[in-house]
Amino acid sequence: MKTAIIYYSMLGNTAFVASRLAELLGSEAELIRLTPIKAYPDKGFKKFFWGGKSAVMAQTPKLNPYTFDAGRYERVIIGFPVWAGRVAPPIRTFVEENKAELKGKSVSAFACQSGSGAEKALKGLKELLGIEEYGAAAIFIDPKDKPNDENERKITDFRSMLKDGEEK
Repeated sequence: MKTAIIYYSMLGNTAFVASRLAELLGSEAELIRLTPIKAYPDKGFKKFFWGGKSAVMAQTPKLNPYTFDAGRYERVIIGFPVWAGRVAPPIRTFVEENKAELKGKSVSAFACQSGSGAEKALKGLKELLGIEEYGAAAIFIDPKDKPNDENERKITDFRSMLKDGEEK
């Protein structure tokens, strides 16, 4: 099943999971990294203030050009860091720009966090997409910054959930 793995990653944790999933899915997966035209601060107080404010205010930053041809994919996986219990704003922009094209696709999602709020963020993304259920969903705690067997098992389990969804 041809799969687009669409993700935003500020500090590399989401990129780490997206890359591992692409490895596990093999040639059926294509990575599409979203980057805002104006980068968010990635250190100190400014990182939390501007990122959190942008997420809470449901902002949609302009993105650098990316290529997403929905007709090429049966499945879409969306990966994001959790900011203030919400999806990172570049993901909101992507969904709003591609909402019609995403209709009818099998959509799965994963969230990366250091603290908490991923369940709320995944629920919010589901509402933004206008879907009842994900094909699969997973939450990872600092997978790149704090590698451990648990995160690797979760990545493999997430891949298995995607495989199970193919058989339905």
